[in-house]
Amino acid sequence: MACCGVVLAAGAQTAPAPPTSTTAPVAKKPAAALPGVGSALEQRDIRAQLAPRRYTTLAAEIGAKVQRLPVVEGAAFRRGQLLVQFDCSLQQAQLNKAQAGVDATEKTWRANQRLAELNSVGKIELDTSHAEWNKARADLSANRSLLGKCQISAPYAGRIAEQKIREQQYAQPGQALLDIIDDSVLELEFLVPSRWLSWLQQGTAFEVRIDETGKTYPAKVQRLAARVDPVSQSIKVNAAIHGKFPELIAGMSGQVLMAPPAQK
Repeated sequence: MACCGVVLAAGAQTAPAPPTSTTAPVAKKPAAALPGVGSALEQRDIRAQLAPRRYTTLAAEIGAKVQRLPVVEGAAFRRGQLLVQFDCSLQQAQLNKAQAGVDATEKTWRANQRLAELNSVGKIELDTSHAEWNKARADLSANRSLLGKCQISAPYAGRIAEQKIREQQYAQPGQALLDIIDDSVLELEFLVPSRWLSWLQQGTAFEVRIDETGKTYPAKVQRLAARVDPVSQSIKVNAAIHGKFPELIAGMSGQVLMAPPAQK
C-alpha cells in the first residue's frame, strides 16, 4: 500500500502535457491580393506643383557697372521692356573713336581714288587705303554691337522672380543678374500609373486642389511623357490650369483630383 501511495503522489505533482496540434497555421493572404487594395493604389494621393510656362536667368554679356534696374523683384514687365541698364560710358567712347576712324580712312580712300584718276597714286596704295576703310568699318560694327549689350530687354512678358544683383554693383561677363518667369499660363507636372494610358490622353480634363488657397481649379492635360518609367510603372504628365486665377503663383502645390473611369 505504501508503494501505491508514492506512485499516486508523483502523479499528482506532474501536470499532463497539453495536446500538440499537428495542423499547420493557415497563411494570411497578402495585402495586394485583398479585394479593393489595387483600386486604392490607383487613387493614391497624386501631388503636383505649379510651374511657369517659361523661365530663364538673364546674365551679363559684358563687364560693367549696373546703372539701373527699372523693374523691381516680383513686379511684372512687358516684352521688350528694359530690365537692366549698364554704365557704358567707356564703350560709348570706344564707339566714337571707331566712328572717327571710319571717317578718316574713308576720306583717305576717296582722295586716293581721285589721285588714281590722275595717275598720281599707285594701285597698291589705293587698295591699301580701301582695306583700311573696311577695317575701320568692321571695328565700328563691333563696338556698336558691344554697346548694344549695355541694355538687357525682356525676351517675353512675365515677372521678376529673383534679383541677383543690385544697382551700382559691378557685373562680370556671364554673371547671373535676374531670374524671370512667364506666368501667363501655369503648368502642372505629376506622375500617374502607366496603366492609365488606356484612357488618359491629351485634352483630358480634371481638377487640382491647391494647398495654399484651399480651392479647386480646372485643368487639362497638355502632353504625356515620351516613355514610361519601368521601375515605378509610372508616366509623367504635363497639364495646365484652365483659366485665369490671379491668386495662383508659381511654386504652389496641391493634389490632383483624377481617377480612372468606373468599370462597367
